[in-house]
Amino acid sequence: MTTGVARLRDKVVLVTGSTGGIGVEIVRRLAAEGAALVVTDLGEAACADLVAGLDEPDRHLTRPLDISREDEWRESVAAVRRRYGRLDGLVNNGAIGSLASVVEEDLERYNRVIEVGQTGTWLGMKHAGALIEESGGGSIVNLCSILGTVGGLGNSLAYAAAKGAVRTMTKNAALHWATKGVRVNSIHPGFIETDQLRARYEGTERHRAMLAHTPMGRLGRATEVAAAVAFLAGDDSTFVTGTELYVDGGWTCA
Repeated sequence: MTTGVARLRDKVVLVTGSTGGIGVEIVRRLAAEGAALVVTDLGEAACADLVAGLDEPDRHLTRPLDISREDEWRESVAAVRRRYGRLDGLVNNGAIGSLASVVEEDLERYNRVIEVGQTGTWLGMKHAGALIEESGGGSIVNLCSILGTVGGLGNSLAYAAAKGAVRTMTKNAALHWATKGVRVNSIHPGFIETDQLRARYEGTERHRAMLAHTPMGRLGRATEVAAAVAFLAGDDSTFVTGTELYVDGGWTCA
């Protein structure tokens, strides 16, 4: 892991979807940069295991959080207020996916993908963002995707719909908070080589297509996404808001 100075020293940052492949590396990078973290996901035990492996684990808070439920957002933000008295950053990383195409997708699964990835991101901005503003400002980083911008491989319709909404919600929220000290940006990873992706796709035609359409000729690493998050979460990006940062090996420019 390559880090510079502790750019996030003493900043309090809440991360959703913390125990997935990308989420784990985001947590590790932000902790290495000095942040006190609120580590959330559906299972608090997995969050606790992750925090136990960090330096100074007692600095961090773990919370179970279904990001699609507004009551759980209210409870989590109240817990942050009690523990730290403020919040300086939010990383909206939580989402679920579906590989189904426009004709294969079913309504129940489509609605759940939207409920988590789109509505959950909005609820995070609504509730955690309000505390960030109250705390004097900070940064919201929304994990989007190349599928929020381009058609990808022509499947994953529901996921693309959710991420396309996150892309434009980010810009809308950035304008809302532009003079209030809260910056809002989106990160758009390409295909990232997590354990889950390897287990499902390695050696398949889909895996070969991912590589073939990535100009750099390889999949991304979760640590590379985490480095982009650290930049947008810290004070090196204080004049950056409403932007889209692509971590995609050139996919969207090909």
